[in-house]
Amino acid sequence: MFDAFEIRQNLVAMREVIKVAGESFDIDRLNARILELKEVQNTDAFWSDMEKAGAVSKELKAAENKLERLKRLSASVDDCEALLSLIEEFNDESEIETLNAEISALNVTIEQLRLEALLRGKYDGLNAILTLHAGAGGTEAQDWVSMLFRMYSRYIERKDWELSVLDCLDGDEAGLKSVTFRASGENAYGYLKAEKGVHRLVRISPFDSNKRRHTSFASLEVMPEITDTAEIVINSDDLKVDTYRSSGAGGQHVNKTESAIRITHIPSGIIVACQNERSQMQNREVAMRMLMGRLIEKRERERMEQEQSIQGELKKIEWGSQIRSYVFCPYTMVKDHRTGYEIGNVQAVMDGDIDGFVVEYLKKS
Repeated sequence: MFDAFEIRQNLVAMREVIKVAGESFDIDRLNARILELKEVQNTDAFWSDMEKAGAVSKELKAAENKLERLKRLSASVDDCEALLSLIEEFNDESEIETLNAEISALNVTIEQLRLEALLRGKYDGLNAILTLHAGAGGTEAQDWVSMLFRMYSRYIERKDWELSVLDCLDGDEAGLKSVTFRASGENAYGYLKAEKGVHRLVRISPFDSNKRRHTSFASLEVMPEITDTAEIVINSDDLKVDTYRSSGAGGQHVNKTESAIRITHIPSGIIVACQNERSQMQNREVAMRMLMGRLIEKRERERMEQEQSIQGELKKIEWGSQIRSYVFCPYTMVKDHRTGYEIGNVQAVMDGDIDGFVVEYLKKS
């Protein structure tokens, strides 16, 4: 049934979301930043530093895309309002189906924009580095880590981000003991930071000949990839650096030299490792960025603890500590223990459909 008033109210709500998103993005600041970056691009020495040039070009493209998306959405809402007015004026119901299709597509895009407008944290726009660790459950927990890695890999793929595996430790019989990987894309850390915590799996174990139900745990750490070396100062005397040969598949160079790097930050006890780059220097550079991210994440957590925003102690990777339960038996349900949010389609979640959890978390945070 065609309800012009309801459609018009929907379009008004869309305009409000676009307006709020524009305020959140600070359009005036974005325009000023775009002009500033273009001036930097026009300097003669711009391409002499390829790393800096790449960072500037990436920031400029992201800023221009935000403005372009806002303009495009506003124009789409204008078109829908014009089409609605024509339908009302000429009583032409043949265009109602076209209007409904356009509004449905707009609703999806507007919801994505609304979610992006919530990502206003200091590090939300950065790449994310994620580390999965197997907890209580033995081989079953190691298999669970590989399942979670697949889930996040599919999510990253659906977001059109880039996935890079930085370090990986295979399980004894199956799965993975731990894996560290990087999600490179716009607002990657902002989208994925809500996933930090312990994930619990309940299912009939394929590794149990008696087909008993098993409960497994895996923890996920999420940190921003910090590229600004001035963000935090690391004293070289506080570092213990170990080199070793990379494991797994490799070429003539990768597995025959000690190119893998493990860095221990002595004051904090934080350990990071990287082995998947082609040289020891590249592995060291990535490992240092990982260390900066871990130190900043630790600093932010301590600040939030002081403000009583989160619990003070990191939870163990076992029962009672989980943020989300994936129950395959006896129920087909996934539950986020922070928000009480539930979803019935477990396979959709395992295929990387975790947007609902992120949306729900951001609504309540």
